[in-house]
Amino acid sequence: MEHKNTVIFDLDGTLLDTLKDLTASVNHVMALHHFPTYTADQVRRMVGNGIYVLMERAIPGGRKQPDFDKCVAEFQEHYKLHMQDQTGPFPGVLPLLERLSGEGFHLAVVSNKFDAAVKALCHQYFGSLLPVAIGEHEAAGIAKKPAPDTVLAAMEQLGVTPASCVYVGDSDVDIETARNSGIPCISVTWGFRSREFLKAHGASVFAENTAELYERIRDL
Repeated sequence: MEHKNTVIFDLDGTLLDTLKDLTASVNHVMALHHFPTYTADQVRRMVGNGIYVLMERAIPGGRKQPDFDKCVAEFQEHYKLHMQDQTGPFPGVLPLLERLSGEGFHLAVVSNKFDAAVKALCHQYFGSLLPVAIGEHEAAGIAKKPAPDTVLAAMEQLGVTPASCVYVGDSDVDIETARNSGIPCISVTWGFRSREFLKAHGASVFAENTAELYERIRDL
């Protein structure tokens, strides 16, 4: 069996705690249109499938709402300006990435957050530690997670094969993405979904903190 030397991470809820800024941008749009606003815990359950699904879940009437496309654009505009207001890496994430990078691991991020935000956030918080960062850009013909397209694109950019990769995420979407990509998944429990939820959706390997995540990666 080929040694695992590549770790592909989800971003929101795995590396970065983005929930407060996502909630603020959702509620900004809701207030503009006099829709009900949400708590962070409510938004936590809406995220993970990309901006269009997030807004579909948040806006009364979903995609049937006449202003749906306008709401999406308003969310993107607000989030681009405010996505670093209250966002930061989860405890231990930066030392973990530094350690893995120092040991020669190839590292990447794939996310359903829109591509410009993914690249900006990764550059801001992780710099050269994450040389490959890919977000949602279905307009270019690359399907978002749980389709394997973004993961396979990351592999191609890194010059690695599925046999050398492991996927790390915090959601059911991530579990399915890893399965569709033919690589093992480690589910972290500090993110947007509970351990019980993850287990019910097929998770079998868990990490409670970044020290445990490192051990799980090395054990594969």
